Amino acid sequence: MNYTYRHYQISLTLLNGVGTKRARIISNLFPDLEIFFNLPVKQLHAQTGFTTRFLKQLNRKKALRQSEEVISFIQKRQIQILFYTDIDYPRRLLNCPDAPLILYFLGNCTFNDLQFVSIVGTRACTEYGANICRELVSTLNPEQTVIVSGLALGVDTMAHTHALEFGIPTIGVLGHGLDRIYPSQNRELAKKMTKTGGLLTEFIPGTAPDRENFPKRNRIVAGLCDATIVIESATKGGSIITAELANDYNRDVFAYPGSVYAKSSSGCNSLIRSQKAHLISCGNDFIKIMNWNSTEGAPSSNPPTLFHDLNDLQQKILNQLSVKPLPIDLIAQRASIPISALNTELFHLEMENLVRQLPGRTYCLIR
Repeated sequence: MNYTYRHYQISLTLLNGVGTKRARIISNLFPDLEIFFNLPVKQLHAQTGFTTRFLKQLNRKKALRQSEEVISFIQKRQIQILFYTDIDYPRRLLNCPDAPLILYFLGNCTFNDLQFVSIVGTRACTEYGANICRELVSTLNPEQTVIVSGLALGVDTMAHTHALEFGIPTIGVLGHGLDRIYPSQNRELAKKMTKTGGLLTEFIPGTAPDRENFPKRNRIVAGLCDATIVIESATKGGSIITAELANDYNRDVFAYPGSVYAKSSSGCNSLIRSQKAHLISCGNDFIKIMNWNSTEGAPSSNPPTLFHDLNDLQQKILNQLSVKPLPIDLIAQRASIPISALNTELFHLEMENLVRQLPGRTYCLIR
C-alpha cells in the first residue's frame, strides 16, 4: 500500500493512547509523518523521549490500516479533510488549546472569510424561543455570516432551518461520523445544508453518536465561532457547556432572558446574572454589540510609523490594523503572534492611545 500524507495524518489520530497533546508533539517533531510511522521503536525513543513501552502500544500498523478505510469512504463521498496545519483549517479553532488535529467536512463553505456565530439552546424549545430564533436569524447578513449549531432537535434545528430560509450558510457540527445523521429526523435538513454550508466532525466514519462525543462536539461549536448565542436553556445541558467553553476561549457569549418561573430560561438567566453572557432582546442588540454593522472608515494603507517607544512586535501589530475593527484571533493569525502575547502588546498600545478595543474582542487604530 502506498500511503499518502493524508493517510499518515489520519493515522496519527487513531494511535492507541495518543491524545491531542501528544499527537501535536509528534507532528511537530516529525513534519513528515511517514518517518514517524516507519522508524523502529528504539530510534523513536531516542528522538521523542517517549518510553519504549508507550511506543510499542501505539499499534502504528493498525492505525494505518484503519486510515485506508477512512480514505476510501471520504473519497467516495467527496469529504474534505482539514488537518490543523492546513491553510484552510478554521483559524479560530487554532487558538483553542484542545482543538482537534483533524476535521472532516462535507459541504460547500470556507471557514476563514466570514463572521461565524453559533446559536444553541434547548431541545424542548417553547414558542417564545422559536420566535426569538427566527427574528435573530432574520437580522443577520447572508453575505457576511455563517450560522453554526449542533443539528440537535429544538433550537439547533430551528437555527439551521431559518438560516436556509434566509439564505445564510449554516454548518452542523456532529458528535459522530459522516456515515450517518443523528437525529434521523434531520436527514433531509442536513442534505440541504451541504449545498451552501455543510456538516463538520472530528470523528471518523463508523463513530456512533455516543453520549461522551457531544461535549467534544460542543467545544468545536464554541471554538469555531466569533460569538455564541443561547436562546433557551435549563441550568444544565449542552448549551450551557458550549457557553462556558466559549467564555474559556475568550469569545463573546449572549443570552436571551426569560421568565424567572420558566425552567427553559433558567440557564440563560443564570449566564446573564453571573455576567457570563451579554443580555440581548433582539438580533439588532447582538449586531450592535459585536459591531458587525460598522461602516467606520476604510482600511488604512498607511499604518502608524515606528515610534521610539514601540518595539518591533508592537509595530508588527499596528501594521495589521486599520480604522476598521479586526477580531483579535485574526490579528494573531496575520501577525503570527500567540494570543497571550498579543493581549499584552495590545494593552500597551491602548495605553499609548494608538489602538482602541471595541465590542466583540475587535481592535482598530485610533485616527
